[in-house]
Amino acid sequence: MAFSIEVPGEANPLSPHQVLHALQSAGSSQQLSIQTGTQQLQTWETQPGYYTLLQAAYLDKSLPSEVRYLAVIQLKNGIDKYWRRGATKPIDPEEKSGIRSRLLEGGLGEAEANLALQNALVISKIVRVDYPKDWPDILTDLVNLLRVSNRSNQLHLRRGLLILLQVVKELATARLRSSQTSLQSVTPEMVYLLSEIYTEKASQWLLFFDGTGNDEGGAIDAMENSLLAIKVLRRLLIVGYEYPNHEKEVQQLWAHSQNQLGQFLGMISHEPPVLASPAKELVEKHLVQFSKLHIQMATAHPAAFATLPNSIDLVRAYWDLASKFGELFGSATQDFSAKALRQSGNAKSERSVMEKLCLKGLTLLRACMKMVFHPAQSFKYRSPEIKEEQRQAIELIKTNLLTDQLVSQIADVIVTKFFVFRQVDLEAWEEDEDEWEMGEHGDSETWEFEVRPCSEKLFMDLVVNFQTLLVAPLLSFFQSVADVNESSIVKKDAVYTAMGLSAPVVFQSFDFNTFLTSTLVNEVQKPGSGYKVLRRRIALLIGQWITIAVSDANRPLVYQIFQHLLKAEDETNDHVVRVTAARQFKAVVDDFSFAAEGFLPYAPDMLSRMMALIQEVENTDTKMAILDTIRVIAVRLEHHISPFADQIVSILPGLWEASGEEHLMKQAILTILSTLVGCMNEQAQRYHSMILPLIQRAVEPGSEMQIYLMEEALDLWSSIIAQTPSPASPEVLALTDCTFPLLEIGSDNLRLVLNIVDSYILLAPEAMLGDGVRLRILSYMTNLLGVTKRELAGLVTTIVENMIRAAEALGGAGGVAQMVKDLHESDYSEKIFEGLRDAWEAHQTVGPDRKYPQLDDVVETDYFTILARIALADPNAFIAMLSVVGSPNEVWSWLSTEWFRHFDSMANIERQKLSCLALTRLLELPPPMTPIILSRLQDYFAMWTTVITEMSGGRDDGGDNLIWLTSEEYGHEGPEDTRKRLHTASDPVHRIHTFEFVKRRLGQVLSACGGEEEFQRQLAVDVDKDVLLGFQRLGLPQVDMP
Repeated sequence: MAFSIEVPGEANPLSPHQVLHALQSAGSSQQLSIQTGTQQLQTWETQPGYYTLLQAAYLDKSLPSEVRYLAVIQLKNGIDKYWRRGATKPIDPEEKSGIRSRLLEGGLGEAEANLALQNALVISKIVRVDYPKDWPDILTDLVNLLRVSNRSNQLHLRRGLLILLQVVKELATARLRSSQTSLQSVTPEMVYLLSEIYTEKASQWLLFFDGTGNDEGGAIDAMENSLLAIKVLRRLLIVGYEYPNHEKEVQQLWAHSQNQLGQFLGMISHEPPVLASPAKELVEKHLVQFSKLHIQMATAHPAAFATLPNSIDLVRAYWDLASKFGELFGSATQDFSAKALRQSGNAKSERSVMEKLCLKGLTLLRACMKMVFHPAQSFKYRSPEIKEEQRQAIELIKTNLLTDQLVSQIADVIVTKFFVFRQVDLEAWEEDEDEWEMGEHGDSETWEFEVRPCSEKLFMDLVVNFQTLLVAPLLSFFQSVADVNESSIVKKDAVYTAMGLSAPVVFQSFDFNTFLTSTLVNEVQKPGSGYKVLRRRIALLIGQWITIAVSDANRPLVYQIFQHLLKAEDETNDHVVRVTAARQFKAVVDDFSFAAEGFLPYAPDMLSRMMALIQEVENTDTKMAILDTIRVIAVRLEHHISPFADQIVSILPGLWEASGEEHLMKQAILTILSTLVGCMNEQAQRYHSMILPLIQRAVEPGSEMQIYLMEEALDLWSSIIAQTPSPASPEVLALTDCTFPLLEIGSDNLRLVLNIVDSYILLAPEAMLGDGVRLRILSYMTNLLGVTKRELAGLVTTIVENMIRAAEALGGAGGVAQMVKDLHESDYSEKIFEGLRDAWEAHQTVGPDRKYPQLDDVVETDYFTILARIALADPNAFIAMLSVVGSPNEVWSWLSTEWFRHFDSMANIERQKLSCLALTRLLELPPPMTPIILSRLQDYFAMWTTVITEMSGGRDDGGDNLIWLTSEEYGHEGPEDTRKRLHTASDPVHRIHTFEFVKRRLGQVLSACGGEEEFQRQLAVDVDKDVLLGFQRLGLPQVDMP
């Protein structure tokens, strides 16, 4: 037996035979052949001529359909990647031209529908890129081909319409103005031809079904062609005209669509039926296309819709259709017996065209409501005539369509028909409770696809915009459901739906508290299979009203109701009821008026039941929703959650393991852990053994967990540090090594990482200033000095500031000297001086040759803040820092000039005071630095006057505005809150009295000079009189004016 070995693709040259062989291998049933063929095709993707050979394979009708299909798919994928000029290794222009020249030929004669569709998609993708610049004639060529084929070849006509449909679809999404303008320029010609084709083909098959024709196959072909024609037409009417209502062709088509809407409806609803499959389905598809045209015109061109012929009557016709459908939708008596629920039939899986049209009618009414009450705003220029036309259109809809009678009728039908559960809904509930509950909870964006969610949206539109008209009828509805019996449960559920949706409007007229205590509390306790519908609705209803009108006195009753709904031992509380109650209880707890003390008696039982429910639920999204309710309970209970924390944490490992690749569930678990840690303060330390390894795995560079869980893991890490008391455990400190790879990566989570580093400096300054850590941190901070985000730049400065303060606290002058050395070794101080020197040089320039500094004022303040911390901690260390840059005398000359100049640009008063204290402390330096420092004496006097005035402003007790009298603990303060409070209180900015500090240092200068007279003679003589006068008013040691 002989074996053949497939070699990797690069060994095979590009040729028609090799491409065919690779396509056959990629389409085989053998896994090795599939892999080898696919790799070979990928190898050729960027080689010249490859896509020409793929097109040739598709065009070769002697090849198997599977090979041709794979060839055209590969061609389509290649166009996505390599057709644009800006792509990596784009397709050669000459090859593109050759491919374009054969595209229409390959589509028109294609007998197989799936191949024709893929070729049409290829053409549309190329047109999206090349039209109109590189392929200006494509639409004109298509129009000519359609005109010819309409008379000669029906297959060519159908394929041409398919190509045009895909091209118009693609161009309809184009954002380039050139593409839009070019499409609009050829639209009238296309609309004229397509209208002819549609009218001819529709007349042909209508005659057949009227009994005057005998070519059934020709009739079906005509139906398919007319369907394609109307699909293209409805898109062109929307995107091909700026103002469709101004065009005669559009007006004629609009009127024609309305006539045929009624005609086709009559055909499909005729008794006995006159249409069989597939003709019936094709007529229904025509109806859906008409309805899509009407809705898109109302949403894209609201003014045009209102002024097109008979649009008001059209909307009324849609509503008549919807209201008649409502008679069937909500009229059946619901049977809750097991027998009835087993007799499902096929109603659930099939949605009739009448239901689709009813949904379109409701959507159209929503569009009319929007154009009246929430018209779209546009920046596009509109002439006064167009503005007036649009105003009149809105008024026309408001006065002629949305009459009180129609609005009242719509609201009545929605509540009594569309809000009512059907038998098919109850069957779906029983068949798959988890799936049904998820579908009903649903996403608010799915309302366009189901009648009940759409009717809920429309009902809300009506209630909000017609409050005066609808409040009284709604109150009447609410009162009408006082008596309960099983046959009216679904009707009561419908009224309660309206009661919940209208809560923001009717709350002033409806006493919900009385209704809660007199009616709901009794109904929620009634047993029976039917009452589960009401129990679910009551949970939803309270969730909707809790933030609006539930009194504090009734909140215990609300807790009891939800406690009852969560009881699994009550048979009426099925899975759907309990999950709904768990979801809705989040709104109850998250309400502003929630008080933890009032809920505590119910917390143990309710939390236990929710956690048991999570174990029952199979759907991950539902598990996460219940877990989120538990999280919100923890947030609102704060430290009161501690007794229940062990129970909550005990279920998390199982959920983690069961989640598999569901990273959203893992995110939810990390989030609730972060919440628990934040609420429990020091008590959360007992979970460190479980949490810390999770954090380490989640932030490990290159791991899959890091991709999905980084942000949540960093939040949890921050919470752990914040609630860890000093001294920290070795396990918590061991995580510090994980920060360095994260600082190197950067990413969107850099802010969180920097906050973690800062928190560690406050938690364990000895560890963070250790020999193996300190310089690494400063090196990363140096790399981040140029970061553009202000928040990040501020965090970098805060970290270095806190390191300097910690070094002083732990090592005194020696610690500060070591920090100065490390700042130099990490190049941090060099970058600061470079930036400040550039700013000084820029500020020396004036006039036309003026330069602008690279630093903005805020960053420059940050740089001076670091220097100020060093100078305030130890002036000698500051001078040593200057010595590294150059001669202290020379450096001080330009640095002090820029520093004093920048004072007026310091927006932060704390930074101003810090610099003032630091510069003042430099007066302590002995000769030879003393005369160098005092050479800026006038700047010193001006600075002291400004800062001391700011510090004493608004008070007459001689105090300092930045010295806080107390640093007492506030409430249930966490460990990090305490550390930050004490850290701030120990800051010289908040501890040193500016006036007294300057007074003492200036007194020392006077003494060193030999008294006031000598000081005046040597130094003060060069100070401006006005500056001295302002300084004297502060009440400091007198310095007489010369």
